[in-house]
Amino acid sequence: MIRPEADLTGPTPRFHIGDRVRIDARPLATHHRVPAYAKGQAGVIAKVCGEHEEPERIAFGQQHRLRRLYRVRLQQTDLWKTYEGSPTDSLDIEIFDHWLQPA
Repeated sequence: MIRPEADLTGPTPRFHIGDRVRIDARPLATHHRVPAYAKGQAGVIAKVCGEHEEPERIAFGQQHRLRRLYRVRLQQTDLWKTYEGSPTDSLDIEIFDHWLQPA
């Protein structure tokens, strides 16, 4: 579910470094920047990346708007059930605010 615009931008980020978040698992048939393997996964905010134009709107020539972008750290063992690397291995992915929920 996409939240109202007032929640997504402004001087104060909704999430902060160390906050636990979950990436929405909503299906979209249109262009978007959330890979299938990350949908529904929980992780931790590693960095607040500022506000950037939303590629989901740019791709269709729609009015550009700024959205807050976060770097989310996901554990490899959560992403890949058969992962055989170190249990501390992680993957960082940048996700826009409207795809994140508190976890």
